[in-house]
Amino acid sequence: MNLKRAAGLFAWLLFAVIAYSTMSPLELRPRIGHLVHLERFGAFGLLGLLFAIAYPKHLMRVLVLVLATAIGFELLQMISADRHARAADVAVKLLGGVCGAFGGWFLFRYRLPLLRLLGR
Repeated sequence: MNLKRAAGLFAWLLFAVIAYSTMSPLELRPRIGHLVHLERFGAFGLLGLLFAIAYPKHLMRVLVLVLATAIGFELLQMISADRHARAADVAVKLLGGVCGAFGGWFLFRYRLPLLRLLGR
């Protein structure tokens, strides 16, 4: 399995995990710790990174997908009785998604020079 296929597989799996975490009841939501903004930034950053590596020629589509996912999942929380949508939460998710997507694009685009620089 090549890098792009593996990244695509993990991106869609992470998408499903984020969907479950966002829409499940609060007590069933997986938690890493008390730093929830770091969790959100990291989850959407990794999502953007993986999608950008999986689909390197489609950066704009990746950005639209990741940003629409962040906004859409946050809005879906409004229909849940025990969840809430906050502007600060969606802002952190958007920032993480953009950073991850551009980071993934950069890493994939410059992977050969970076590997040469590292001596591999």
